[in-house]
Amino acid sequence: MENRFSGFQEKRMIIFGELVKRYWNGQLKDVEDLNRLAAEIKEQYGFRDDDMAFIMDHIRIAMGLDPTGEDVFRDELEIVRNFSVVKNPVISKIEGPCEYCDDDSGNCKDTCLFESHVYRRSKGPVIVNDKCLTCGRCVTACDFGALADKIEFIPVIEILKEKKAPVYVTVAPAIAGQFGDNVTLGQLRSAFKLMGFTDMVEVAMFADILTIKEAFEFNQLVKTTEDFFLTSCCCPVWFNMTKKNYSELYKHMSPSVSPMIASGRILKKLYPGCRVVFVSPCIAKKAEIKEEELKGAIDFVINFRELKEIFNALGINPAELPAEEKDQGSLGGRLYARTGGVSFSVKTVVNRINPSRLIKLKARKVDGVSNCKKILDDLSEGNVTDANFIEGMGCVGGCVGGPRTIIDADKATQIVNEVAEDSLIMTPFDNLNVMKIFKNLGINAIEEIMENPEIVQLLTRE
Repeated sequence: MENRFSGFQEKRMIIFGELVKRYWNGQLKDVEDLNRLAAEIKEQYGFRDDDMAFIMDHIRIAMGLDPTGEDVFRDELEIVRNFSVVKNPVISKIEGPCEYCDDDSGNCKDTCLFESHVYRRSKGPVIVNDKCLTCGRCVTACDFGALADKIEFIPVIEILKEKKAPVYVTVAPAIAGQFGDNVTLGQLRSAFKLMGFTDMVEVAMFADILTIKEAFEFNQLVKTTEDFFLTSCCCPVWFNMTKKNYSELYKHMSPSVSPMIASGRILKKLYPGCRVVFVSPCIAKKAEIKEEELKGAIDFVINFRELKEIFNALGINPAELPAEEKDQGSLGGRLYARTGGVSFSVKTVVNRINPSRLIKLKARKVDGVSNCKKILDDLSEGNVTDANFIEGMGCVGGCVGGPRTIIDADKATQIVNEVAEDSLIMTPFDNLNVMKIFKNLGINAIEEIMENPEIVQLLTRE
């Protein structure tokens, strides 16, 4: 096995970190600066002259650009400086390294747990984009650098430095514990503000809003013992798996947008002209923001592993910063980070709005692509009779098991539970932040959420 390609997952992050440092400090001004970076990478990791196209493609992808297969830089910096959105596809194939891989078994094809869209050929993997769920497992499984997801932070540096509009960062609930056992959400808020963000907002707050909406929808739609309701709206892998492959079941899917999309839409409604960046453990979120009916809500997505490298590159250690604490999400909203969190939260609200309901919410929680596919097959065949609320999460453990997390899923689940239990807000009904948003949108009582056309539009996919 060629050592220069092995362990490339970590090498790729180091390359990205160096790119961030130089771009942030104004050291990447022209083609020659990019050439210098590529030459240093070649020297550092023992690459050959004929590997330059591979190195340059990884620099392009780290800038949010498509790979070209060319061993010369052209107008990449100019394009990035004028970026409004990183374009599809999210996952790219990079030519070169597969011919040096000694895994003759073709095991890389087995990483796709739904459709084998990635498999070995003589020239490497093939990605069938209309089948790809963008779960990211193929990216994390290849440690030779043949597959990579575009990184969207360099354009974020531009909007932070322009200071033309407020820039909010919204963070997934799974961020708890990712940057140290004792690093609080308040310290992360301070870290983001140090970078130039206007504020950090918990997406758990928008999960609370969607919990309320889905509780009312469940109450309206599940009227008999044969009725059932599919969620989680927060997982694009589960949503797209259902939409693309189970048309009969799709009509039972919650029409709600994800908490991420809701955060962007609502913030841009409340603060016209602002920009919103989402921080996630997920690769699929990069694809979700580019879906036609969802475009414009979120400007860019960065993941936890990328954020770790950004902090390192900029010399920011959240553990050393003062904490600016704000309780924005309820216990249930913060539990969206792990399997069963959505079910727990929605059931709590259903019982609150209709305590005398004869047909109670009975949840079935599944995680992992294979298990999600199995329960959809079972539902199609009428073999699920013990549940009327089906929660699916594409990653094992839920978002805490995402492909771009930093810590073990079991440990992350424990910390998420602790952070959720520490919230001073027990239910979405107790969340004064939610009530403030509702009032700004013309809602005076939670019960009006399904009657207000504006809020329904903000929270609905189509």
